[in-house]
Amino acid sequence: MFTPSPDSAARETSGAPGILEAVRPLVLASGSPRRREMLAGLGLRFEVLQSPEPEPLPLPGEAARDYALRAAQAKAQAVAALRPGAVVLGSDTVVVLGDEIMGKPADPDEAMLMLTRLVGTTHHVVSSCVLLRPDGPPARLAVSTEVTMGPQPLGVILAYVATGEPLDKAGAYAIQGRGGFLVERIRGSYTNVVGLPLAEVVEVLVSWGVVAPRQD
Repeated sequence: MFTPSPDSAARETSGAPGILEAVRPLVLASGSPRRREMLAGLGLRFEVLQSPEPEPLPLPGEAARDYALRAAQAKAQAVAALRPGAVVLGSDTVVVLGDEIMGKPADPDEAMLMLTRLVGTTHHVVSSCVLLRPDGPPARLAVSTEVTMGPQPLGVILAYVATGEPLDKAGAYAIQGRGGFLVERIRGSYTNVVGLPLAEVVEVLVSWGVVAPRQD
């Protein structure tokens, strides 16, 4: 069983004994607590090391899937350079309304603007993952989930923004948090909306022999 080494630039994360265990060094190239919790919930032990590089911005006319994959690739590559013997998982999540990519709001005013545009409409959440390994080709995944929000009074949206939760979330809401009440229905993967297409990621890690069913 793999046991991550503590490092001054990294945090060690472990879940309670669960379904899977990491049998090779695994690094999550993300500071997202949602992604960390989903992997740890499987019982995995892994290292968390956030990319030291700033996130790239979308290019003019760039499709959401392509941008999210490019951002995930940049995160994974930056961390893989620091952990050359490990399997590295980089991920990025964006909210797409029409052709517009919505990232994280810069302040409460921008969060309010995003949410007033999203409520009463259907949008898509795209989560892309790039998995890098030292002994083979990478895996690149992009999963899209359709999300429909019901209409909300302006005062309700203001109250939600005042909680502070929207400020570090793509599209200014968290389906797994207080913002769950905004979502009327989804079509596709729930974990993808949270920030990680868990089924697809686990399929790759199992096929690569990075994680395996827990034996104890």
